[in-house]
Amino acid sequence: MTPGDFERNEQDKQIADRLGKVDRKILVMSGKGGVGKSTVAAYLAFLLSKKGLKVGLLDVDLHGPSIAKLMKVQGGFDMSQKGIVKPYAFSPQLSIVSLEMMLGEKDMAVIWRGPMKISAIRQFVSDIEWGDLDFLLVDSPPGTGDEPLTVAQTIPDAEALIVTTPQEISLADVRKSINFCRQVNMKILGVVENMSGQLCPHCGEQVPLFGQGGGEKMAREMDVPFLGSIPADAKMVTAGDKGDLEGLTSQQDLEINVAYGDLLKVVLTQ
Repeated sequence: MTPGDFERNEQDKQIADRLGKVDRKILVMSGKGGVGKSTVAAYLAFLLSKKGLKVGLLDVDLHGPSIAKLMKVQGGFDMSQKGIVKPYAFSPQLSIVSLEMMLGEKDMAVIWRGPMKISAIRQFVSDIEWGDLDFLLVDSPPGTGDEPLTVAQTIPDAEALIVTTPQEISLADVRKSINFCRQVNMKILGVVENMSGQLCPHCGEQVPLFGQGGGEKMAREMDVPFLGSIPADAKMVTAGDKGDLEGLTSQQDLEINVAYGDLLKVVLTQ
C-alpha cells in the first residue's frame, strides 16, 4: 500500500464517521443553470432548521458559490477548539460550509481542474466536524460533472432533489440529471418545478413566463416523483440579494411560502 492509498483509506474512514451522524443527505441538483437551485437549497435548509431540526448546508458549487451570499454568511469556519474545524453557525440549528468562506477576495475566480474539486469536496465532509444532523443539504453546480459525481461516490445514500423550470430547454437537461442518478444508483427524491409562473406584484395573478406544468409532465413521463411547483416572486429575489431569507418566512400569506410549505411536508414524509 502506498502512502497515498493509506491517506485515502484514512479519509474514507473519517468520511464514514462523519456521515454516520447524519440522518438524511439530500443533493440539490439540476441539469441546467439559472433555475434557482441554490435558492431552493438555501430556503429549504432554512425552513427545515426552523422546524427545530439540525441542518447542515454544504455548497459544492465551487466555481459559482451562492449560498454564502444568500444566507449572508458573516464569518468563516469555527476554529475555536484546537485541532477541530466546525462549519459556520448560522443559527443553533443550521450550519453552513461554502468555498466562498475561504476566498480572500469576494470575486476571486476558482480555476480548478477535476482532482482539486474532488479533493475539496471530500475534505468538506471528512475534515469538518458537522456533528449530529437530521439533514445535510448539498448544493451542487448544474450538470452531471465532477461535483455531483463526487457527492454520489462520497455520500452513497444521498437522495437527489432535482430542480427545473417549466420550459423544454430546461427539461431536456433535467432528463439527463435523472438518468445520471439512475446510472450512479442515487435515489431520486423527486423533481421541483421552480419559477412556475411569475406572480404579478399588482394583482397577484400568475403569468406563465416560462410556461407551466412542464416539470410535472416530465416527471410523470420519466416515472419519478413530482414534489411541487414554486412560483417566481420578486420578493424572493430581493430577499436573496439582501441575504435575508429569514425575513421572508414571516410573510406566511405569500403564495411562495405556501408552495415551500407543501414541499417541506413532502420532504419530511419521504
